[in-house]
Amino acid sequence: MASSSSGSSTATTLTGNSGSSGEDLQALMEERKRKRMASNRESARRSRMRKREHSDELMATVTRLQKQNHDMVAAVNFTAQHLLDVEAENSVLRARVGELSRRLESLNEIIGFLNDNESARLVECNEPGVDSFLNPFNLAYLNQPIMASPDNMFQSPVAGDHEAERVVLQFFPQCLDQ
Repeated sequence: MASSSSGSSTATTLTGNSGSSGEDLQALMEERKRKRMASNRESARRSRMRKREHSDELMATVTRLQKQNHDMVAAVNFTAQHLLDVEAENSVLRARVGELSRRLESLNEIIGFLNDNESARLVECNEPGVDSFLNPFNLAYLNQPIMASPDNMFQSPVAGDHEAERVVLQFFPQCLDQ
């Protein structure tokens, strides 16, 4: 019959005896049981190794995904902060646009006032000895660019026709008497 893989000589000695076949059958079944148990142990060992490898792979995946999640959260936080910064800057720029628009409107009112009253005032202020540069109705100086500085960026503009006239007359008092 077959000999055991474990090197046992019981199976060969039993087959050599002319004893009962029941003992041979029992020995053969014991041998098969031992082989099956060894095979099952080996299979269980391989299964535990596969399970451990799978668990290690899952842990590596968890670690990698946690790192990706951390990186994404940091990127979202950075982007959110950048958005807040841009919105704040946009708000400041909108305020500046509003302020500069009001200033431009005020200056256009002054120019309109000067253009409307230019002919009447020009005759009245055309005194000898008055420098043409100091004449508020000399339009040559009105074509100069208006320079704004950050220091006076948020000051209130001059508003209204009467206010514009007051400002012009404040700087050119020689036209006040006439």
